[in-house]
Amino acid sequence: MRQRHPTGPGITQQARNYLVDLGNHAQSIRFVIRDHGAYFTDTFDAVFQAIGVRVIPTLPQVPRMNATAERWIGSCRLETTDRILITGEHHLRLVVNEYAERYNRHRPHRSLRQRAPDRLTEPETLTATTNTRIHRRDRLGGLVHEYTQVA
Repeated sequence: MRQRHPTGPGITQQARNYLVDLGNHAQSIRFVIRDHGAYFTDTFDAVFQAIGVRVIPTLPQVPRMNATAERWIGSCRLETTDRILITGEHHLRLVVNEYAERYNRHRPHRSLRQRAPDRLTEPETLTATTNTRIHRRDRLGGLVHEYTQVA
């Protein structure tokens, strides 16, 4: 449950509840990345450290560190999860993994000169002409289409 005015003890209790809900799956958590909110107390960190999870606070004076993660989450929600009826945790993981692969290998990024992050070392693609053959690949059940030139 989301708190309107979070407090240290309330957030710590939410962390405990979350780990109880996860049960045996809690062992798969390796890291918790958190900001410097006053409600993230030492007891909050201790809840995760007790099961061997490394708690990593974001760096102070680095406001873009959290913004990058929030931007990715916002893009993922806008382009996929808000448009698909998610039927369970397994389905959510499949959708997010498929989106992450597309985001890193195919989706053009303006800040990277219309290249995907995993394709920065590849030569720039040629501009399509009227004789260029284009191949379309449907992803996420046809929600997203990827286009590539055929040699």
